[in-house]
Amino acid sequence: MKPLFILNGPNLNRLGTREPDIYGSTTLAQVEQMCRTAAGEVEVVFRQSNREYEIIDWIHEAIESGSAIVINPAAFTFTSIAILDALKMFPGPIIELHISNIHAREAIYHKSLVSPVASAVIAGLGADGYAVAVKAAVERAAG
Repeated sequence: MKPLFILNGPNLNRLGTREPDIYGSTTLAQVEQMCRTAAGEVEVVFRQSNREYEIIDWIHEAIESGSAIVINPAAFTFTSIAILDALKMFPGPIIELHISNIHAREAIYHKSLVSPVASAVIAGLGADGYAVAVKAAVERAAG
């Protein structure tokens, strides 16, 4: 199986210290380890950026060499048509992931631009949602 791409958007590098009442105390390094464990033998490409263009470049890379994408676009969820357009080109499963339940938060967080192209959306499971998303992505990519 081709690698599973796990892409993380802005401010997720601050997990563990950023608003722990919303995002918990799990760090991004711990999330990465959880994802690698959940993926088993499947190769994982795990990345985070605060820059929209890097996330788009990584989606392009996944189009060429990935089996599935798990993406937590963070704030770009609600603002980036460019990320939406890149994801439209990806032929495999796309799992949109949010640590918090975006639908229970302020209205600005209710309209995802990514959801229309996502195979599934996971929100509100905290950092544990990553393992769920990885397992779902691997199962769907395997066919």
